[in-house]
Amino acid sequence: MPATATPIHLTRPDAPALARRGDRPVGVATAEAALASGRRLTVETWYPADAGTAEGTIYETWLRDGVTPLRLEGRACRGAPPQPGLDAPLIVISHGFPGNRYLLSHLGEHLAAQGFVVVAADHAGSTYEGRQDFAETLLYRPVDQRDLIDWVAGVPLPLLAGADTGRVGVIGYSMGGYGTLVLGGAGLSEAAVRHERAPADGSLARHRAGSDSHEALVDPRVAAILPIGPWGRMAGFWDAGGLAGLRVPMLLMAGTADEVSGGEAMRRIFEEATGAPRHMLSFAHAGHNAAAPYPAPPESWAQSELLGWAPYLHHADPVWDTLRMNNIAQHFATAFFGLHLRGDAAMRAYFGADFAGFPPETARGLSFETRAATGPSHERTPR
Repeated sequence: MPATATPIHLTRPDAPALARRGDRPVGVATAEAALASGRRLTVETWYPADAGTAEGTIYETWLRDGVTPLRLEGRACRGAPPQPGLDAPLIVISHGFPGNRYLLSHLGEHLAAQGFVVVAADHAGSTYEGRQDFAETLLYRPVDQRDLIDWVAGVPLPLLAGADTGRVGVIGYSMGGYGTLVLGGAGLSEAAVRHERAPADGSLARHRAGSDSHEALVDPRVAAILPIGPWGRMAGFWDAGGLAGLRVPMLLMAGTADEVSGGEAMRRIFEEATGAPRHMLSFAHAGHNAAAPYPAPPESWAQSELLGWAPYLHHADPVWDTLRMNNIAQHFATAFFGLHLRGDAAMRAYFGADFAGFPPETARGLSFETRAATGPSHERTPR
């Protein structure tokens, strides 16, 4: 492993208000999850820790090439005892294809410091070192997300005893965003089932809009979703009818120049999800890396013979500073889940075009839009 570690916990001096971490200590632990589907996933959990917990840990992982070791420096304390009497909403974080459980570790640590329990898994078949056919990700991603909620609810680990699985938020980046939309009620189109990258046996039909199997997948415990750069609409995986099936509040984060998921295609997700109260945070001229990955480590700058390009491109954006985008995402995720998982009405102040909480001149390049649900909504009152 390299001697130095890339920090994932930094906050710029000009970051918006809710990106500031505060004094709450955070614990972290790794476990192996055996899911109801038969899949086994490695899971990282961040949680509010006992007062006085020392901070600082190293996450050992891989670059995008899947062979170059990488060390990340965080502020969580590995194995720290959880905060006594903890009763915290659960948030599931789901990485892209490929990725791993540490790709949004900065967001996991931050949300735990705000009082949530956060889990992120290595989705089998979608990791840097374990990529399988894309069809597996299409089929299993929303299933993994739902089964992780079940796993947290049933696992006997003391550090997860304080996780409230009755009110859950799900964050998904790219293919993780695809999964969050399916899990939240946006059933797939018939074209998705027949897509050239879909399973050849037609099994993706289990997620088709209106099917009994999709209705059974949609989880009533999921109270809000936050897709970041969600893949699928540009490839026809949803139509307007399927997206209208989304019923839970959504905050969609996107780069307007995203060449992977399509800036205009993601805007159609926002516009067509008419059954859900929803927001869209747009980063002008940003690409697919908008708001999600941690900043590019120095090891990523070199050209990779295996990839044929520098892994730096997996993290960085040509226009935006990654740390700035991370801090903005932390701010809005804190407000969004504070409102929908905790019922903190004060968080509504941050959902406006005036960008409350931002220092002067620091919201340049951002736009924030809101649409009310125009159909029946499943939005629930926080406990």
